[in-house]
Amino acid sequence: MSDKPSFFSELKRRNVYKVAVAYAVVGWLIAQIATQIFPFLEIPNWVVRLVIVLIAIGFPIALVIAWAFEATPQGIKRTEIADAMPSTPAKKRRAWIYVVIVGAAFSIGLFFIGRYTAQRIQTPRQSEAATVSQKSIAVLPFENLSDDKNAAYFTDGIQDEILTKLASIADLKVISRTSTAKYKSKPEDLKTVSQQLGVANVLEGSVQKSGDKVRVNVQLIDARADSHLWAKTYDRDLADVFAIQTEVAQEIADSLQAKLSPAEANTVARAPTENTEAYDFFLKGEFEEREAESSLKPEVYDQAASWYRRAIAQDPKFALAIARFVNSRMQRHWFVEPLSEKELEELRQTAQDAVKLAPTLAEAHVSLGIVYYFGHRQYDEALGEFRRAIELQPNNARALEYSGYVHRRQGRWQECLSELSKAEEQDPREAGVPGNFSTSHTQLRMWKEAERYAARSLALNPHTVDGMRALLISYLNGRGDFKGARRLLETFPPDANLLADAAHMTVEGPLGLRAYVSVLEGNYAAALQLFENQSNGLGENARLSARGTVHILAGDAAGARGEMEKARRLVEARLQERPSDLDSMIQLSWIYLGLDRKSDALKLAQRAVDFLPPEKDALVGTFTLYNVAAIKARTGDATGAIDILRRLLAMPAGHEVSVISLKTNPVWAPIRNDPGFQELLTGKELVGPSEQLR
Repeated sequence: MSDKPSFFSELKRRNVYKVAVAYAVVGWLIAQIATQIFPFLEIPNWVVRLVIVLIAIGFPIALVIAWAFEATPQGIKRTEIADAMPSTPAKKRRAWIYVVIVGAAFSIGLFFIGRYTAQRIQTPRQSEAATVSQKSIAVLPFENLSDDKNAAYFTDGIQDEILTKLASIADLKVISRTSTAKYKSKPEDLKTVSQQLGVANVLEGSVQKSGDKVRVNVQLIDARADSHLWAKTYDRDLADVFAIQTEVAQEIADSLQAKLSPAEANTVARAPTENTEAYDFFLKGEFEEREAESSLKPEVYDQAASWYRRAIAQDPKFALAIARFVNSRMQRHWFVEPLSEKELEELRQTAQDAVKLAPTLAEAHVSLGIVYYFGHRQYDEALGEFRRAIELQPNNARALEYSGYVHRRQGRWQECLSELSKAEEQDPREAGVPGNFSTSHTQLRMWKEAERYAARSLALNPHTVDGMRALLISYLNGRGDFKGARRLLETFPPDANLLADAAHMTVEGPLGLRAYVSVLEGNYAAALQLFENQSNGLGENARLSARGTVHILAGDAAGARGEMEKARRLVEARLQERPSDLDSMIQLSWIYLGLDRKSDALKLAQRAVDFLPPEKDALVGTFTLYNVAAIKARTGDATGAIDILRRLLAMPAGHEVSVISLKTNPVWAPIRNDPGFQELLTGKELVGPSEQLR
């Protein structure tokens, strides 16, 4: 028999087995560190993969080295040389065993720590998923399959009525139409839709209208699992369209195991009218109204009102059509052109008629609340109507949203922010809600929060004026960052109307945000250029008074006088026609200032405060007070201006007045060196964010 040792004996003698075991333990230890610790340190995943690949490549290399070399007290030697050297004591030769044991224990510890950490990391996500109620639903836009593509208004109407019925069920969470309208009829990725809207289920559908026949296909889908819960096709006469809407709503409620009270069951079963022709006119009005609220074009509002009137003429008891007609006219009044006192009073009576006709119709109460809010600034009465609407239709996001706006006017900021937060849950893809969130925070001088909500608003819709305005004001009044504001302004769509936003007539009288940035930069020529012609959508009176205001701030008295004299007759006539038009009061005060009629300018500015003081309106009332301070500063009454500014700085919401804005705004140039004004610049009177919501 040969004395030559076997291959496996030689592997053992050369410590290849020991190296293999030790390498495996240490390699596993390194892998555990890479997979468990690296993600916590936000090291990229490719680095983790590279470490594991290197460990795998190194294993055969380690075995080759173990075969060819040996560790000795004199260092690393080739195996042949090490064999001729004296043997190492057993105690030292066993040291590798302790290394392996310690490494293995450490690896196992890391493994369980990693598992525990991963579980902790995953728990919030699982908890977040668990908070999405199974009884939540979004009704996505229905697909129009009719040969007549102009029948899209009818398809939208079917979807909207089903959503409205579902919104009346308190046991369901129903997402507002303004959010679901952002999606296609059949999105490819329903899981993403589910996450963005915060719902478990979606309803998809299609409508095909042909003559006096209608086919409606609907399918309820568990969006998280992308699985169908049920689907159904309805082939009916056009006169049965209301029955289809009711049946679909009831099917959904049953499928989601939602409990309906007797009142809710009656609401779901109720048809808005029995007159199909009136209903068709109504749906056309709704279609135009959605376009009007998007474009803010007066002619589109007027077309919507025309369709509503035709619907009401067909059915004088059609309360929903009456309520929506009132809402349309009030939106036009608020965002486009103010109505006369007589017209507002007529609309109040019309809204009250709708409530009398259908006292359990939520939309009737919303419209009456808007009349109280937009038309008469009767905030307590408006809140009462919005609360009643929410009682009747728990998922009415608009009523909740407007409640927040009314509380903002009342200076009840905590309630305002709370209600807007709830409205955002029901309407998560509507940019206007976070836009108004940001506006509220600019008023409170909470600039970082304002920027965060403004960014969210603009991410949803880059054309949102509320978000644009709040972000710019935060840059200007919160940071004093003119260059950043200019860069930001250049990212806004060129057609975004930042010159004449009637709901935000801020800055100095008739100026808008684009001009304000130029004025702060000292570029008065650029500001004047913005008002060169009427292509910017401004009326002639606003355009002329804006140019005059720029001349005033530039110190050009002659230029201001020329522009203001042209504007004076127009604005005086408008104010005589509408004595409560606040915008005209503000404009005319600056017109008189430009004409050097200082006393008249002060009287008119004070008239605006008397009409709407901060105590009556915490949002716009502070602006009227701010305007008096500006007029006083420009007419030489430094003490009076400083007293008002000190009061504004001490308010929880002082019309966005900040120490930075006082330092940079040229309106305060005449009093900037006054000791009292310099004291304001120390910021001692400024209310802190922690105090603003008390």
